[in-house]
Amino acid sequence: MLVHKVFFVSDQTGVTVETLGHSLLEQFEGNNFDTVTVPFVDSVEKAQQVADRIDRCAADEGRRPIVFASLVQDEVRAALLKANGLVLDFFDAYLGPLEAELKSESSHTLRRSHGIDDSAGYNQRIEATNFALAADDGHGNDFYPRADIILVGVSRSGKTPTALYLALQYGIFAANYPLTGDEFESTHLPGALSDYSNKLYGLTIKPERLQNIRRERRAEGQYASAGQVSFELRAAESLFRRHRIPFIDTTHSSIEEIASTILSEAGLVRRVRA
Repeated sequence: MLVHKVFFVSDQTGVTVETLGHSLLEQFEGNNFDTVTVPFVDSVEKAQQVADRIDRCAADEGRRPIVFASLVQDEVRAALLKANGLVLDFFDAYLGPLEAELKSESSHTLRRSHGIDDSAGYNQRIEATNFALAADDGHGNDFYPRADIILVGVSRSGKTPTALYLALQYGIFAANYPLTGDEFESTHLPGALSDYSNKLYGLTIKPERLQNIRRERRAEGQYASAGQVSFELRAAESLFRRHRIPFIDTTHSSIEEIASTILSEAGLVRRVRA
């Protein structure tokens, strides 16, 4: 089976170029990609080393690798462009047209866009993350008055990672509450949530997917059984509908998509730039 080698090259962490690159690659179903990320390529010397690596890959495999790059400095980008690969640089693609439209030259300043000196934003993220950890898994009832949102769902439906992502990316104070036991039989909201119905957002997931996730954690007993999983999900979704709690199916969505959907549908205002 033919596998295409793909490089994600960035002068920063590589998260942005990975996200954009994967979004483009997903449009080519049926193709297989072997990806590697090379972060912090912030000098000509480092770019030349990556170019040599790409050249070796091209020689070994007999075809050019695909290279997604995010390099703000022209001289660093120029060194990478000499590589024997299909190099697609996002700064090169967009800075030129923006400069022409704005009739102004870009500063080409490394790391400027990520706000490395934004201490207020950094502190907000840390505070929000600490909040998400303290209010995790129903242990933070005392924090609910301060919460921007409270994620609700059955065990292993994605509440904790979503709360942490909202905190780290957007500075959102997100708590989460797991539905358990007698709460599945009740027609009422759990007591801890009854005063915060306007802050609730539900997470659900397909039974087959949840069963696989639970098996990895605890294969024995009812916890991961098909019957128990289906019962919990039906009861949770019924609770969401009864109390008009918006909810999202997390089965086929990335954490970024889940968080963005919640941010939009719940009308939350991000406290820091993503």
